[in-house]
Amino acid sequence: MTRFLLDTSTISAVVWKVPDPGVLARLTEHGGECATCAPVWHELQFGVRRLPRGKRRTALEGFLEEVVRATLPIFPYDERAAEWHGEERARLERSGRKPPFVDGQIAAIAVTCGIPLITANPADFKSFKGLVVENWVGGR
Repeated sequence: MTRFLLDTSTISAVVWKVPDPGVLARLTEHGGECATCAPVWHELQFGVRRLPRGKRRTALEGFLEEVVRATLPIFPYDERAAEWHGEERARLERSGRKPPFVDGQIAAIAVTCGIPLITANPADFKSFKGLVVENWVGGR
């Protein structure tokens, strides 16, 4: 059963020069209960493909295929998420806030799936109504 949606910053913390021990511990504890989503998959792919060809890029491509894709379900941005996202964007815009589109997509998937978003950047998601956010970086 999926209980946690991992965002880009959490997945990236695994491949930092010094991987984050808090994220590693929580993934060890909850690995089979985690998923990610299509907008995060896009951000990861984009980040890796921007790198020059070389050892680092090859290692990250391997990580994405052999670890992320092989072990995490990748949830789609579906009709329910799109409806929630549209309503939430309109609400936020009326209050003068315009969070990045992709953050809204990620939030929408977490909310409509009824699971918390695990992010190292909780401030990026604080405006989204009904979104539960956790930060595993540093064991927080």
